[in-house]
Amino acid sequence: MTCVESFDLLATTVLLLNQSGEVVEANAAAEAMFGRSRRHLIGQPAAFLFDRDTALEQSIRQACSGEVDDCRQFAMTRRGAEAVEVAVTSISLTQQPWSALIEIKDIEQRVLVDRSIRMVDEIETQHELLRNLAHEVKNPLGGLRGAAQLLESELPDPALQEYTRVIISEADRLQALVDRLAAPQRMPVQWQSVNIHEVCERVCALVRAEFREVAILRDYDASMPEFRADPARLMQALLNIVRNAAQIMTGSDPTRSPHITIKTRVARQVLLRHKQHRMAVVVTVIDNGPGVPISLQDRIFHPLVTGREGGTGLGLSLAQDFIQQHGGVIEFDSQPGHTEFRLLLPLEPL
Repeated sequence: MTCVESFDLLATTVLLLNQSGEVVEANAAAEAMFGRSRRHLIGQPAAFLFDRDTALEQSIRQACSGEVDDCRQFAMTRRGAEAVEVAVTSISLTQQPWSALIEIKDIEQRVLVDRSIRMVDEIETQHELLRNLAHEVKNPLGGLRGAAQLLESELPDPALQEYTRVIISEADRLQALVDRLAAPQRMPVQWQSVNIHEVCERVCALVRAEFREVAILRDYDASMPEFRADPARLMQALLNIVRNAAQIMTGSDPTRSPHITIKTRVARQVLLRHKQHRMAVVVTVIDNGPGVPISLQDRIFHPLVTGREGGTGLGLSLAQDFIQQHGGVIEFDSQPGHTEFRLLLPLEPL
């Protein structure tokens, strides 16, 4: 593998410059960063890829001439019509075919990755605590239910059996909750060939049947290859996300026409849970509902946290659990009228 090919494995953008400050090589991440093909990047003065910045132009010029070893600063670039703030490091090279190297990091993306990693660690810790708690609760619950059944058989007045039935019913409800808390880790992942659009279509059919007032829109990438995953867990994770959106929108605002869009794309050079992947599946669920309350946004995937009346707080937590078992993660952005949940999964084509 050549040095240039090795740069393609990096998530950050790397440009190699000649003495005049022109791009002579660019990695795959650079194409995504600037929205241009490698062929269109090569030959461009590197400074022209950013908004006019005299200090940055000087740093690039000094790095190419060997006047400074390295210089890190912030700059603005354009990704289509969007202005993006990036961290730019200009490094002078010696005894290489190139005069300088520029490394560019998307600040927003780095913050998002750090937040996702921190969230995954927190959720794993909470799940471990809850699984231990579930184990400790199961035996007393069984004893409580058994004692209520014995008491029911000994009661002389049938009218009093109403109270024992309440005890038995509540014990069964708590047992079901305990089982759901412990369930994700019980069975190993069943790896199979999966067509993500077949999973999406099944979810759409189920949600459409349950929530007829919610429009389901689809925006699929037809070039998406099949990949290895557990179709049952993948479907359950996506179903939990979509059903949660539909439930929140139902009756929330009679003037708003509720709709959900399910979008699939392939992302390149994605960092998932400390591991770099050349490609990833991104399934985005977009709704026009009221959004996730700010008070819940840092805890939305934590178990037993819910902003919906009557909710158990397990749907999103289990969805995150199932996606993490695939080496992926669920991210989200939310504001009133526009909420996006993104399921990111490593793409290992068959």
